[in-house]
Amino acid sequence: MTDARGNARPNGEAPGRLTPGTPCWVSLMVHGFEATEEFYGALFGWEFRPGPEQPGPYVRALLNGHAVAGIGVFPADRRLPVAWTPYFASDDVDATAHTVRSCGGTVGVGPLDAGRAGRLAIGSDPGGAVFGIWQPAGHTGHALTGAPGTPAWNELTTYETTHVAKFYETVFGHDEERTVSADRDHVTLHLDGRPVAAVHGLGNALPRDRGPHWTTYFAVTDTDDAVDRVRRLGGRVLEPPRDGDHGRVAVVADPEGARFAVVEVVG
Repeated sequence: MTDARGNARPNGEAPGRLTPGTPCWVSLMVHGFEATEEFYGALFGWEFRPGPEQPGPYVRALLNGHAVAGIGVFPADRRLPVAWTPYFASDDVDATAHTVRSCGGTVGVGPLDAGRAGRLAIGSDPGGAVFGIWQPAGHTGHALTGAPGTPAWNELTTYETTHVAKFYETVFGHDEERTVSADRDHVTLHLDGRPVAAVHGLGNALPRDRGPHWTTYFAVTDTDDAVDRVRRLGGRVLEPPRDGDHGRVAVVADPEGARFAVVEVVG
């Protein structure tokens, strides 16, 4: 697990242009700002500033003055699942949305303009996992990665990797590195030779109540301490801390139920 942006500048500032297919942003849609801001502010040290008001109320989460994530509010009449959504960069969101549809995915939102920040669409792959497409203008994406409190990785959990990985390869130009194992269906997606995301196939073991879904990993200095703070702040622990291939990781949920993972920064 590495910095998936690849072409970010060493000082953490966002580059002027992102390679298409780069994971460039994560966004959360919730039913209320106040409790969500309190939770993530206390957990990660985030501060919040107003973002583009299109397509709806939105704030950017900042860490040490750098944008790291976004949070929007559902319309009052929409009771949709609360979830973190990763966005992939595109030079032409309309063309990318067309490719999504032609490859068996769907586009549920957009393409549409987000003020002067950029242009976006939200789609789903053939398995139903939701992701975003971002064409930057005034806002290029994550301005800081790799530090505690910032997105570190995104992983797709789905039924099988073969066809789904091919979808992302076609839509975003990713290359595949398959784990050779009789009991593990796992693919790492690469861009320009760098790992940017992973796809993990569970077959019939995939929870029916979840279905295929993306999970965003946020870096922390101490996974066990972060899990304790999640509990104290009203969140839930879904998978307790364990030592994995890329460090100590746990899966948790915020008070509104949005799932995410925390992974310990090594070194």
